[in-house]
Parts: sequence; C-alpha cells; structure tokens
Amino acid sequence: MDEIEKSMRRVHKGDILNGTIIAVNAEEILVNINHTSDGIVRKEEMAEGYDYKAGDAISVMVSDPHDNEGNVVLSHKSAEEIVGWEELEEAFAQKKKISVKITDVVKGGVSASYRNVRCFIPGSLLSYRFVEDMGSYVGKELEVVVEDFDKEKKRAVLSRKVIEVVERQAMMKQLMDQLQTGEMRQGVVTKLMKFGAFVDLGGVEGLIYLDDLAWHRVNDPSEILTVGDRVTVFVANIDKKNGKISLVLKKVEEDPWKGIGAHYKADDLVDGTVVRLVDFGAFVEIEPGIEGLVHLSEISSEHIRKPSDIVKVGDRIKAIILNIDEQDKRISLSMKEAEGKTQDAFESVQDEQGTTLGDLFGDKFKDFFKE
Repeated sequence: MDEIEKSMRRVHKGDILNGTIIAVNAEEILVNINHTSDGIVRKEEMAEGYDYKAGDAISVMVSDPHDNEGNVVLSHKSAEEIVGWEELEEAFAQKKKISVKITDVVKGGVSASYRNVRCFIPGSLLSYRFVEDMGSYVGKELEVVVEDFDKEKKRAVLSRKVIEVVERQAMMKQLMDQLQTGEMRQGVVTKLMKFGAFVDLGGVEGLIYLDDLAWHRVNDPSEILTVGDRVTVFVANIDKKNGKISLVLKKVEEDPWKGIGAHYKADDLVDGTVVRLVDFGAFVEIEPGIEGLVHLSEISSEHIRKPSDIVKVGDRIKAIILNIDEQDKRISLSMKEAEGKTQDAFESVQDEQGTTLGDLFGDKFKDFFKE
C-alpha cells in the first residue's frame, strides 16, 4: 500500500494535470488523474463544444483538491484556456500552424475558438480572395497561423490567408509546369468583372477577357456566366514570369469569320446595326460575331466632326464592303458609298417610256432606300 501511495501524484489547487476520461454523463465527467481518488468535472466546468468520450485524454485544472465529499474537483475549460494561451504563444513565436473552429461572425471578421480561447480572424485575413459571405465559414475547422499575439491583453489575431497564399504558390508552380498553350481545361468561375471572368483551374486562376467569352458582342460577363459555373476553356496564353493565364470560352470551331469570303466580298451592300461609337468611326455588326468599321471619313459625304453627328448605337444602317481581311478579322465599310449605290438603284428602275417607280410611288419609294 505504501508503494501504491507513493506512485500516486499529490495535487494542489491550480495544478494543470493530464487525465483520462473514465465515464461521461450529462452532469459530470469522471477523470483518472493518477491520484488516490478520481477527479470530477462538473457540467459548469466543461468546455463548450467539446465532445467528451470515455478513453479520451484531456487537460484539467485542480479547482479543489478535496471537497466535502472527498472528491478532487476539476475544471476542463479553465485548463483548456491556460494551455491554449501557452500554445498560441508558442505557435506565434515559432510560426507554427494550428487548427481552430470558426464560431460566429463578428464586426470586421469572424471569431474562432482554440482550446477554449477566443481568437479573431479579420475578414481580410480569412482567405486570399475577398469573402463576401463570412457566415459560410461558421462551424468549419481551419488551419491558421497566429498573426498577432498579446497574452496580457488577451489578444490573438489569426490568419488563414497566409497559408492559402503559400499553398496557391506551390499549386501555381505545379500547374504552370503542366499547362500547355492550346489545350482544353475545366474550371470554376470565381469572379466576374467588367473586363472579363476569372476561372479557377484547380489552384490557379486564369482570365477570360470580355471579347473571348462569345463570338457575338458581350457587354457584361453576367450575360454569359455566373459565379460557380463549371466551364471548359481553351488555354490561349501562359505568362509564367508574371503568373498570368489567358483563357477563351468561345469555341474555336464556331468562328463565324472562317470562310467569310464565301459569303461576303468587296462592293457588297450589307445591312447592319451600330454597336459601338469611337472617335475615329462606328463599329457595325452585320451578323452575330461579324463586325465591320465605318471610318469617320466613310460615314457621310458631308464633313462631320464625330460619328454621333450622323448615327447612334442601335441604328440600322446600309453600308458597302470596301475590304475584307479574314486573317485579322477586319472589315472596312462605307456608308457614303452605300448612299450612291441606293441612289443608282433607284434611278435605274424605270420603264422604256422613262416612267420611274418614283413617279408611281413618290417619296415612299425613296424612303425605302434611305432605311
């Protein structure tokens, strides 16, 4: 008995001990602390959110070495907090990763729990990208580093972003080594901007510029895509030095410019819609995906200072094709040449006696060629 008693540890108030759970019920936990009697953790001293199971090892603090009933009264939540602060301090000094659980959203970020220690993760350090819905993180376990620490002020600021940035750099290097220009890849749309859409290819993002979303004119990426869409894209260019990848969503085989010479040729009269005005002219869509430029000097036979003096976006116009460059996907158009064409057509429609359709239908026939 003497030997057994000597092997048992002596306990004092405030001691932090390692124990093993013997039994669990709704009101208390029985813990073996290698003492002459087992310790008891009552309900109010249990750590919130902890899943207690028989056989698990836990840290406990001695609240009372010997209560009225001869029990060693323990506190698990106090021990967790003390050990938690010590481990957070060590993690901060050694830049070690730790795992925390996100508990709720607070002003400017989220609250996280580490061994019963309440920590803070600012919204800007929650991820490498902007987090719109921080509530989606509540309940999740995250691996983080301690960004800032002050034990006296009970302040621990954590960062998930630091880890993600390092992970993405490694993934980017690996993916950059694997990617090849000209191949097809699957990805997920992560962000829409006015100039295009970002797609995650599995650890690294590529950009689909606005003009590469579809063959027809797209004014905003949201007309084609939404965040979260799974897409198959064409890898157009890889800039390994700057870590940039250019992607194309529109299908190459559906290029409306292919074989355009079989459908259009110089001197053809075409109908089109004005889709964009610039200082040097007007861009006109003659069919989906096919646009031509009416230079300022070709808009009217009269002198004008800017395209908007004559046309506006949305106008339907007639134009003559001056030149087609299939390789560079360019068509030069002339509205003033079309004026002459329509007038010639009008004057040439007459009978042998010199009676014209204009004589028969008057201004309505002339208006037809002006539309």
